[in-house]
Amino acid sequence: MKIGCPTEIKPQEFRVGVTPNATREAVAHGHTVLIQSGAGRGAGFEDADYIAAGARILDSAEEIFAQADMIVKVKEPQAVERKMLRQGQILFTYLHLAPDPDQTHDLLASGCTAIAYETVTDTAGGLPLLAPMSEVAGRLAPQVGSWTLQKANGGRGVLMGGVPGVGPANVVVIGGGVVGTHAARIAAGMGADVTVLDRSLPRLRYLDDVFGRDFNTRYSTAGATAELVAEADMVIGAVLIPGAAAPKLVSRAQLAGMKPGAVLVDVAIDQGGCFETSRATTHADPIYEVDGVMHYCVANMPGAVARTSTLALGNATLPFMLALADKGWKQACQDDPHLLNGLNVHDGKLTYFAVGKALGLDVVSPSVVVKS
Repeated sequence: MKIGCPTEIKPQEFRVGVTPNATREAVAHGHTVLIQSGAGRGAGFEDADYIAAGARILDSAEEIFAQADMIVKVKEPQAVERKMLRQGQILFTYLHLAPDPDQTHDLLASGCTAIAYETVTDTAGGLPLLAPMSEVAGRLAPQVGSWTLQKANGGRGVLMGGVPGVGPANVVVIGGGVVGTHAARIAAGMGADVTVLDRSLPRLRYLDDVFGRDFNTRYSTAGATAELVAEADMVIGAVLIPGAAAPKLVSRAQLAGMKPGAVLVDVAIDQGGCFETSRATTHADPIYEVDGVMHYCVANMPGAVARTSTLALGNATLPFMLALADKGWKQACQDDPHLLNGLNVHDGKLTYFAVGKALGLDVVSPSVVVKS
């Protein structure tokens, strides 16, 4: 199979979908790897690294899309890229279709087979291809939030850890999953007073057992959320419903009760955001203010640490990429129901129910499609 990796063109996206190590593995399996010139530079990989691993370097994205049987990316294909997809071509990348009707309709029109990293599952009920970037984004959230909290950036001017005689920042993390756990660990490590909200009692027990008094836990209700948000210097939104639009957990009305210069960091922005006032931003212009509250809503947070993110993502995607290339998408999905859960679009049909519900579109069961 010809595996193609174009340069990412989303603003300030420096990650790359295929590493030189992944290239070497794919070539050893008998596949051809096509890399767009310069695709890996933002993550610290030069064309020479890919050539040494056995890749062919092509000059343009148009050549990659025209020649490759499978496109492997990081971020969802942008409008110009979606026009280059074709019938029968495999697209393997993050998609986040629920809040993105334009992308969804373009993928359906292309006839491609689109498998989303964020909905591939594992035997423990986790999301193995989302987890690495959730870990990165969770660890980044307090870091970027503390920067936003600085007075020069519009924040309250509160230091995360305080100093002797002056208390630390009050940080609330909504969601105790992968993102929330890593965000809470880093915020607590910075010296902040941290509370994690979650609706799963087993998850809250786990956090309490593992982290003890490093941070507090609270059962998530509307009342508890409103109470804690009103007292917070920083709120980190870390909720996820796999493949679906994120629920809105902080309303605009609640902003009026927050401290002036408080910060919202919305890690769920790829799925539409979990604050009513969230809108996607970029690393070039990451923050904005609504009703006196600062918002950080960068849609590709891990792109800021492109090398770490690329290596972590590559470790996770490699076995699935090889399975798709070795067996073809249909046999690979028949052999692995967890990979089948990643199937979102095939041959003009939507195959992920949460996306269909969010966008009001008809859905065909992936188990039906894979047997056709």
